[in-house]
Amino acid sequence: MGLSASSPAVAVQSPNASQQHPAASLPSQCPMHQENANGCPMHRKTPDHSAENKNSVPAHQERAYEYVACPVKSGASRLEDDIDPSNMMPPPNQLPSPDQPFPLSTVREESSIPRAHSDKKWVYPSEQMFWNAMLRKGWRWKDDDITSEDMTNIIKIHNQNNEQAWKEILKWEALHAVECPCGPTLMRFGGKAKEYSPRARIRSWMGYELPFDRHDWIVDRCGKEVRYIIDYYDGGAVDKNYQFTILDVRPAFDSLSAVWDRMKVAWWRWTS
Repeated sequence: MGLSASSPAVAVQSPNASQQHPAASLPSQCPMHQENANGCPMHRKTPDHSAENKNSVPAHQERAYEYVACPVKSGASRLEDDIDPSNMMPPPNQLPSPDQPFPLSTVREESSIPRAHSDKKWVYPSEQMFWNAMLRKGWRWKDDDITSEDMTNIIKIHNQNNEQAWKEILKWEALHAVECPCGPTLMRFGGKAKEYSPRARIRSWMGYELPFDRHDWIVDRCGKEVRYIIDYYDGGAVDKNYQFTILDVRPAFDSLSAVWDRMKVAWWRWTS
């Protein structure tokens, strides 16, 4: 996810482009079928290709970022014509839902987050895709419950959260600039809203609130997979930059390198 090296420069798809067939914007080749990674020669696939297929994406981000874990098996209810033969992926659902109370934008914004094993960047969902994903999750609106302006703001907040998360990850990855001079890329991500991290639980025992969401992001550090935990806390009112979330981003305690990184950073914070 979004779930950044988030330089503020993000390319927004033009309105005309959004009227094209959704599959037209998909990558022409499945990244998992590429023998070599583009860009930095140090970026190579990890030996365990099965891990790349275990893509647990939050419901509101499902297929939103065009992560291609292919091939995809189409269900009985999906017509064969819906599958794009160039990457065996169904097109993003950009169609209005039944009884949708207002039209929503289908324009998608490109993030600043580089995709692993590709020269492309992750792409954020449109307002329409986000709406459809919420419906798939079981959400139903009520009269005057939400407006089109609310959906616009939700998308901006969502995108800003992911950009900020990547910025925080880059701060940690700066500790490994010599090891990975080309910089990290994002492989995959997953939402674990109800699987509270040990740190979040300990904080709650001390009287602090639990995070309202959690993501695990898997980063490719020049061929090495590194997992980051991101806890999202309510930061109050939304500011002019569409930020309200307090992010707690850190590498997971699943390697000696991650343990050492967290010990170093904890010491720096304590002594400073």
